Amino acid sequence: MPFLVDFYKTRHKNPEISLQEKETSKTLATELKKVGFSVTENFGGYGIVGVYKNGNGPTILYRTDMDALPMYEKTELPYQSQLKASLNGEQVGTMHSCGHDIHMTTWLGTARAMVAMKDKWKGTLLLIGQPAEEIGAGAKMMLEAGLYEKFGVPNYGLGLHSSPTIPAGQVGIGKGFVMASSQSVDINVFGVGSHGASPHMSIDPIVLSSMLIMELQTIVSRNVKPTESAVVTVGTIKGGTVGNIIPDMVTLKLTVRSFKDEVLDVVNKRIKEIARGVGIAAGLPEDKMPEVIIHGAGPANFNNPAMAERVIQSAISTIGKENVIDEEPVMLSEDFSYYGQTEHKVPTVFYWLGTVPDARIKSGDLPGLHSPYYYPQPEISIETGVGVTSQALLDLFNTKM
Repeated sequence: MPFLVDFYKTRHKNPEISLQEKETSKTLATELKKVGFSVTENFGGYGIVGVYKNGNGPTILYRTDMDALPMYEKTELPYQSQLKASLNGEQVGTMHSCGHDIHMTTWLGTARAMVAMKDKWKGTLLLIGQPAEEIGAGAKMMLEAGLYEKFGVPNYGLGLHSSPTIPAGQVGIGKGFVMASSQSVDINVFGVGSHGASPHMSIDPIVLSSMLIMELQTIVSRNVKPTESAVVTVGTIKGGTVGNIIPDMVTLKLTVRSFKDEVLDVVNKRIKEIARGVGIAAGLPEDKMPEVIIHGAGPANFNNPAMAERVIQSAISTIGKENVIDEEPVMLSEDFSYYGQTEHKVPTVFYWLGTVPDARIKSGDLPGLHSPYYYPQPEISIETGVGVTSQALLDLFNTKM
């Protein structure tokens, strides 16, 4: 534990944002080599693949993400990040505000534990250090680089994520859909610009955007079946320069979430129809109709029920039934889902690792992931993560499902 806690704090102080994880991946690769893993570096960006072959048996993939977020940390911890990075030509703060430092430390601790217990299992442990999770690109990059072709198709895939609401010392494990698919949508709303004092000479894209935003709120409430789930959120509105000019274009950026492809199809269809309808109502010509640009969605995370039950039993044997929560699905997304959504349909489980310190549980001060004030309780979180994950791997290696 002293080694792992020190490793965690060092990683927390030295975050690297998506596609810039050069030193982070090098550090993880070095540590894996020390305990006997064969390591391939720079695989799919700065991805690393560690392989430990321990006789005949199943192959199990266990993945950690490595990237941090471009934001300034405000936790005032002794090991707070002070680093900056270049992003789109600007200097930005960097912070592990999504727990990836805990993920990496738990991953490394589990690697060391599994090697120490190699007489208790047979098979191949495939450890993935993945870049660029925060931008939803890393898993796809590694798979497209030939992960399964070069290292074999795993029998199972396992991953975890820090929880900002579950107390340290506990875990949350669900069955079936546990995290949603994520899709980005851009809408360019065109108009006819004019002087702000002469609105009658314009077709105001700011007003049209306002109408469009309100109409988009009816998709989930009136077009999605009440027993299904979806989210349509407009995150940014950009248009105009000063108060007395009506611009000729406004851009909206949306995030769309759902668990099922058929629900996503309904949402996308309605976004296009509503955008066009607002344009028609405003009298826009055909060449100025709102432009809807849909970016590909990452798949939802689905916990294989049989495998999830096995992991739940492993967690219970490690930390007690009272510390294993039946966690409900969330509309957050994670590109870990790609590992189970190839043609091979690898059974996967993605579970929540509790990280919240007791003091914060008692006070109700629970900053969410991606908050500049979020931080985990390192010792208990790491100990729980290594214990539960190691036991789950042992049981999966030794159980026929």
